[in-house]
Amino acid sequence: MTEQLSPERASDDHASTLYAKLLGETAPIAWQELQPFFARGVVLWVAAALDLIAVALAVAEDDKASISAWLAAGQVNALSAAQAEDLLARDPPLWAVVVAPWVLVQERTARAELH
Repeated sequence: MTEQLSPERASDDHASTLYAKLLGETAPIAWQELQPFFARGVVLWVAAALDLIAVALAVAEDDKASISAWLAAGQVNALSAAQAEDLLARDPPLWAVVVAPWVLVQERTARAELH
């Protein structure tokens, strides 16, 4: 007998699969490699307090409520010129994941590197 998935369960399974896919596509990147994407205006900065992959999942699934809340709180934003200058000066370790057309970027922190 085949088990029927409820819509909620199917949605959870899809989200889990997509989360794992995005996690596998996340990689360290240097600011120098991101500069062309910044010039095109497609870099979204994700605050260190957020899970980069959860934000990428919300973008991929067009979760307007979550994205709007993060934008309003300043936890996700289009990378500004001032932020770009800071990244150029400091050259910190960064994580990035692509959810076309966006490149979501987050500074790697000691907390993040432990996971």
